[in-house]
Amino acid sequence: MASLRWVSWILIAHLFVSTFVHSDSSSNSENLAEIPIKFLQFAKEPELFDWMVGIRRKIHENPELGYEEFETSKLIRAELDKLGISYKYPVAGTGVIGFVGSGQPPFVAVRADMDALAMQELVEWEHKSKVSGKMHACGHDAHVAMVLGAAKILQKHSEELKGTVVLVFQPAEEGGGGAKKIIEAGVLDNIQAIFGLHIAHNIPLGEVAARPGPMLAGSGFFEAVISGKGGHAAIPQHSIDPLLAASNVIVSLQHLVSREADPLDSQVVTVAKFQGGGAFNVIPDSVTIGGTFRAFLKDSLVQLKQRIKEVITGQASVHRCNATVDFFENEKPIFPPTVNDKELHEHFQNVAGDMLGIDKVKDMQPLMGSEDFSFYQDLIPGYFFFLGMENETSGRLDSVHSPYFRINEDALPYGAALHASLATRYLLELQPRVSWSEEKRHDEL
Repeated sequence: MASLRWVSWILIAHLFVSTFVHSDSSSNSENLAEIPIKFLQFAKEPELFDWMVGIRRKIHENPELGYEEFETSKLIRAELDKLGISYKYPVAGTGVIGFVGSGQPPFVAVRADMDALAMQELVEWEHKSKVSGKMHACGHDAHVAMVLGAAKILQKHSEELKGTVVLVFQPAEEGGGGAKKIIEAGVLDNIQAIFGLHIAHNIPLGEVAARPGPMLAGSGFFEAVISGKGGHAAIPQHSIDPLLAASNVIVSLQHLVSREADPLDSQVVTVAKFQGGGAFNVIPDSVTIGGTFRAFLKDSLVQLKQRIKEVITGQASVHRCNATVDFFENEKPIFPPTVNDKELHEHFQNVAGDMLGIDKVKDMQPLMGSEDFSFYQDLIPGYFFFLGMENETSGRLDSVHSPYFRINEDALPYGAALHASLATRYLLELQPRVSWSEEKRHDEL
């Protein structure tokens, strides 16, 4: 009988503990789910929304190219100073790295790129670019405003942070590999995860899109000078025609994808530059061609680079020409593929689903575009997603890198709140695992 009573007490105790743990876990989940909703409401408040719009428009009026973002960086630092947020500067030339929270591990990062494009804005509006030949035609002005908005949200709720959020304001995403320079500066060595986004003109406002695994292609650039011997077009036998050689080079380069690549391994080789000659009746001494190559696998990028050089020099030789090939690896480093961490994909779906509704979190197909966010993902777990800004009532939006590109500023609160929520929830959900790991190590000692 005594043993039966003990068994009964054990069962009761077990049920009590199980109920308590389940209740505590359920309550914790509800609290976590409220964070994205609360942050979005805060981001939509007129004071914060108007502040982000003002920052975005100032940056838009004064676009700066890669590694020249001195005024943009100055504006960012001034706003961080007002918020009481500490930072490191300069990093990678013009970059700024801010810190919100305890200043202690764990560390999670959110990233914004700062640079503009070398193109003339053709949108006529009050805040059009004031710098001839330069334009924020890729939305980086909005990216900066959203991460600053996230900084303001995080600072307001800093007591909820169980660690530190690192704010990465990065130069030179547009081909300059600014992310690579940030990494080389050693400021992200202790980061456990990083999040980034890009606005999308063709995704509805209030929706996001992403995927686990390969999402954007890796990419590189090349330029070749094919040299022959110029002469009069009427006596071609006295010349060595580089135009003919270049034409055959371009055709042969297309065979790298159509006949050498696995059809299931998506690749692109595009020649987008062809310069040579200036008269109807003169064969030039040389021709310059250039373009880009892209793939979702690193090995495929390496193979394409090797074969591009072999094809160009080989075809030039067939036509009695010489060729030199430059891949601009110092100025325009080869971008790795953008590959989203699968565990962070689940985290993203949970956070974005709680904020927007799971029906607003879309899966997307991989794109052959590229992003230097991939350099971060080579080092630490990272997640990159697209933020919708399409609104049918405001008319069609042009795609990025168009001189008619416009931002729907109603997207700013969503981006700011998502950045803040992804980081905050990551720290809160990671903290128990870190504490448990530390506790186990202590016990073993």
